[in-house]
Amino acid sequence: MIVAFSFGDLASLALAIFLVAAGIGLGWAFLRLAVTFDRLSSLIRGAEREVLPVINKVGGSVDRVNAQLDKLDTATDSAVDAVVAVDEAVRSVSYAVQTPVQKLAGLSAGVSHGWASLRTRRNWREAVDEAKAAAARRERDLDEELKASHSG
Repeated sequence: MIVAFSFGDLASLALAIFLVAAGIGLGWAFLRLAVTFDRLSSLIRGAEREVLPVINKVGGSVDRVNAQLDKLDTATDSAVDAVVAVDEAVRSVSYAVQTPVQKLAGLSAGVSHGWASLRTRRNWREAVDEAKAAAARRERDLDEELKASHSG
């Protein structure tokens, strides 16, 4: 029995062997790809199990921080209101005390200058005039000092 084998048959056999090897190679590659996708899917499920509770905890923490910040905002508003009230009270007292203090400083300067003038010149009228002028000067000077301290 003689087997007739031609180059066409050899080419067909080589092509068949190539296709079988290519099929086996692709099958192996798809199997490895399936294993990789399975691992990736497992990784994603694990990340979901681990990350979602953390995200929920962070969300709760953010809510608690926001609640505390709201309380702090209320407290700072109250503190600002208290400071404004104290400032208004101090300004009221300052303006209420300012005029009597000016008059008292003027009186003190007037008496001092008037007494000095009376001792040196021995003239009652000149001493009174000197006292009035000194009192007016001192009141003016004190008023300017107070205005300068309020503006500076």
